[in-house]
Amino acid sequence: MADLKYYDVLLKPVITEKSMNIMTEKKYTFLVNPVATKVQIKQAVEKMFTGTKVSRVNTMNLLGKEKRRGRTVGKTSKTKKAIVTLTSDSKDIDFFDGL
Repeated sequence: MADLKYYDVLLKPVITEKSMNIMTEKKYTFLVNPVATKVQIKQAVEKMFTGTKVSRVNTMNLLGKEKRRGRTVGKTSKTKKAIVTLTSDSKDIDFFDGL
């Protein structure tokens, strides 16, 4: 298990049309550190956003895509995405309110 602090786990929120639509169901999407576990993601969300209680965390590993520029072939970096579901009595995450 990686020795990550809670502020190193969440990298940035994912702001897409699909992720904005599922916010009505209290589901929030974040890009997270690729070595972070579900337990670490849950603890990071509860510490960073006061008043939130996480009921479940779904994660997905996204492999890097192969890109070409002329004859040169390279890969983009791999990422990890987490969809965090809050409990019904939990407070909403304030960060997404103005979007």
